[in-house]
Amino acid sequence: MLPRTVETAEGSLCLRHAALADMDELIELNKLCFPSMVEQNIVWNRGQLANHLRVFPEGQIVAELDGQLVGAVSTLMVDLGANPFRQHTYAGVTDGGYFHNHNPQGDSLYGADVYVHPEKRGLGIGHELYEERRDLARRLNVRRIVAGGRIHDYCEHASKMGPEAYVRAVEDGKLQDLVLSFQLREGFVVRGILRNYISDPRSKNCATFLEWLKPDHVPLESNVDRKVRIAAVQYQVRRVASFDEFAQQVEYFVATAAHYRADFVLFPEFFSVQLLSQPALHQLSSLQGIAELSRMEHDFVELMTRLAKAFGIHIIGGSHPIERGGRTFNACPFLFPDGRIIWQPKLHITPSEKRDWGISGGDELRVIPTAKAKLGILICYDSEFPEAARYLADQGAEILFVPYCTDTRHGYVRVRACCQARAIENQIYVVTAGIIGNLPSVPAMDIHYGRAAVFSPSDFAFGRDGIQSEADSNVETLLVTDLDVNDLYRARGGGSVTPTLDRRKDLFELRTNLTNEATDLNPDNSAPIAPSDHLDLLD
Repeated sequence: MLPRTVETAEGSLCLRHAALADMDELIELNKLCFPSMVEQNIVWNRGQLANHLRVFPEGQIVAELDGQLVGAVSTLMVDLGANPFRQHTYAGVTDGGYFHNHNPQGDSLYGADVYVHPEKRGLGIGHELYEERRDLARRLNVRRIVAGGRIHDYCEHASKMGPEAYVRAVEDGKLQDLVLSFQLREGFVVRGILRNYISDPRSKNCATFLEWLKPDHVPLESNVDRKVRIAAVQYQVRRVASFDEFAQQVEYFVATAAHYRADFVLFPEFFSVQLLSQPALHQLSSLQGIAELSRMEHDFVELMTRLAKAFGIHIIGGSHPIERGGRTFNACPFLFPDGRIIWQPKLHITPSEKRDWGISGGDELRVIPTAKAKLGILICYDSEFPEAARYLADQGAEILFVPYCTDTRHGYVRVRACCQARAIENQIYVVTAGIIGNLPSVPAMDIHYGRAAVFSPSDFAFGRDGIQSEADSNVETLLVTDLDVNDLYRARGGGSVTPTLDRRKDLFELRTNLTNEATDLNPDNSAPIAPSDHLDLLD
């Protein structure tokens, strides 16, 4: 408890809570410790320091040596939401430096600042300030301390390596960094790189996302419910006499999913090809059939939109051929309960799709935000390319929906194995649904093998063998299961293995040329948000 006295080589060091009378001296000490930040106008002012004391006096601590202030820490409490390692900026997390967003119910202490007089370094003052912050974490029973750490000496190596490689070199002891090396010795672990964190020439505007976990903390369950109920349709294609007969079969599954209070219902890839079994259409060639089916886009979308609105459910509508700009795409419609629709085209086209149907690959890949979770869609063959799932996961996708259409068990096994791998390596849920049954009158749709399933990371919080739920194969049914999105983040932060944190970004880089991205923007070169000009509350 404070105040506390520690003996150093230069006398007695007193650690105590900051007071209003310290403000002028703290401002000058802050400027002395961060001369490059003074040029950027990122140093504390009186109004900010006064507000720190008002909202969270316990988190503001100073170190005094023989009556002179020689060090200080500024701290607030935050809750970073479901993703404990989300990207953020210094201005954002500190609310422009004023700590208005201090949350007494937060699960993390955020280290907004720590600094020691340049002439008094080496006396253990920094260690004692960090120890006081750790003691505060213990007394408040928060589970961790986090901070955005300056990589002080990165400017000397930036021309030769990226920030990830630099941090890895410091972690391995190959390089020394004035700030990061000290933080590592204090027990902090680097969880990632925060780009455009603050305007800091020495760090090239980057920072480390640092975490110190309270060793004896017993995690409390989040009071924010992130449960999601999904339904996957194991859809049996059969001959239909009319569009209405097809619509009745589709409506049955949507109504059943809604009866079980599902939030999302997934249909298989190309399930609408069943429409080509109508007597007037089943003699068409493959190319003629897919062209005829694409002309049914309006009716198909109208049906799916009506069902989504009528039953108040999100529908992942398998896939349907659509024509855009003289090209035919295999695209999945995502229908919101309010009638909105987003199309996700298939990116990777199989040899048979190109040969039999003239399908072209799309070039857009989007994360779809909903009130329940952030979603992504990969159509069948797309799941066999890990870059696509990695991109969606990096963009925040928590659940991937994979509608597929496979003719033989070999094809099904390829999709199944890859979907399970995508769930494990990205620590996300992957929901799959495939066609079963036969359409002997429709070219290229003769036989099918399918088994709907939901895959998860393979860890204690999830189902056995990384399988959340799985239907019997080749039986028409509706697979319904609940997913806890919070479990994903608990696993990412503290699972048996943490692949989303342990990726070697200094060795491997994912680059994209998707048309939905502003590819001319380089986050390494874009300027950070400048700090706001705040009024000094005490002037």
